[in-house]
Amino acid sequence: MARIGTERLVPADVDAAWALVTDWAAQSRWIPLTTVFVDRQGPSGPGVGTRFTGRSKLGLVGFDDPMEVTEWQPPAGGGPGRCRIRKLGPWLTGWAEIEVRPAAGGASIRWTEDVRVRWLPRIADPLVGAVGSAFFGLVVRRMGAELASGRPG
Repeated sequence: MARIGTERLVPADVDAAWALVTDWAAQSRWIPLTTVFVDRQGPSGPGVGTRFTGRSKLGLVGFDDPMEVTEWQPPAGGGPGRCRIRKLGPWLTGWAEIEVRPAAGGASIRWTEDVRVRWLPRIADPLVGAVGSAFFGLVVRRMGAELASGRPG
């Protein structure tokens, strides 16, 4: 499996960073060539059981990345928050974990994924990890820019 990871400081408190990073449909604004759809909320609203799909497409070529939230621990009292997501698709399997922690000057967002790209030889995992880490570094930088602007969307 390819390990993907990035961590960035964003200019917002933990609650604002958590609200933005776990707004699944909003991720369409930061993930290039991808539209994210919430397929269903969990039984208690956002959280465990929520399913969403990232549809990535370039021209006529694309794929869906369906996911389900399996762990949900929102920040409380200015403390950290964490969620874990299971990848359910025919192309990508594995998991993703997003953590938001208080940090000097704002909040730290850590995005980690352990992903298997089906039908791709395991020898490609280091390349997938490097490209994925750079890609999600861009995504979290875009989130941070949105938080800094004070204007969602």
